[in-house]
Amino acid sequence: MTAPASRSAPRVVPQAVTQAVILAGGQGSRLRPYTDDRPKPLVEIPGTGVPIVGHQLTWLATEGVTDVVISCGHLAGVLQEWLDKADLPLDVCTVVEAEPLGRGGGLKYASKALPHPDAPWYAANGDIWTRFSLRDMAAFHHERDAVATLALARPRIPWGTVETDRFGNVLDFIEAPPSPFLINAGLYVFGPEFHELLPDVGDHERTTFPQLARSGRLAGYQLPQGCYWRAIDTVKDLTEAARELSSGG
Repeated sequence: MTAPASRSAPRVVPQAVTQAVILAGGQGSRLRPYTDDRPKPLVEIPGTGVPIVGHQLTWLATEGVTDVVISCGHLAGVLQEWLDKADLPLDVCTVVEAEPLGRGGGLKYASKALPHPDAPWYAANGDIWTRFSLRDMAAFHHERDAVATLALARPRIPWGTVETDRFGNVLDFIEAPPSPFLINAGLYVFGPEFHELLPDVGDHERTTFPQLARSGRLAGYQLPQGCYWRAIDTVKDLTEAARELSSGG
């Protein structure tokens, strides 16, 4: 008698991520005078015709996100007024920190307003300009059964470097090479349980992330080669981003 064929376990399809938090409460002091009358996420990269947060919301919508909570602080009313007037591709609500809670506390406070507390969620710093497949990052997160996954970028070194041989002879000059190190790109996928691990006040990168790393529940997703990524933190970043985007990134 032929033994019945064994049945393989059904493939678990990852839950679609449809909600996100954007942290937009920073002072943006290094972007002055642009941030004298607006919060950093409302700063526009010259030539794009859209503020950073507008780009982020459009990108999130194309990646299947339907609901976004924006955590506001500095000049919150200006951002809320812009959101009220903008033709947005998804539903957006804002929360305002009565006092600074730190990045971890800000994430925890904002995530309470997400419409689906038992579902995974994305998070983004409000000064990031990028575009890649968040769905691929969410699938990576699911495959590794992670509690949290952070995007990893390899930025270009802002200085030229010198290549030498072992005898000290200069071989070449390399202008702005990619860094040999990966950095936190300020974009995340979080499981629903992540909320309870966040501090009420403080920085999750100094508390929650190290704890998850030690337990093997923190994953790092390297941004796809060739995708554009930049944190807009200084006036120099703004100028360089404008040049890069105008030339095709």
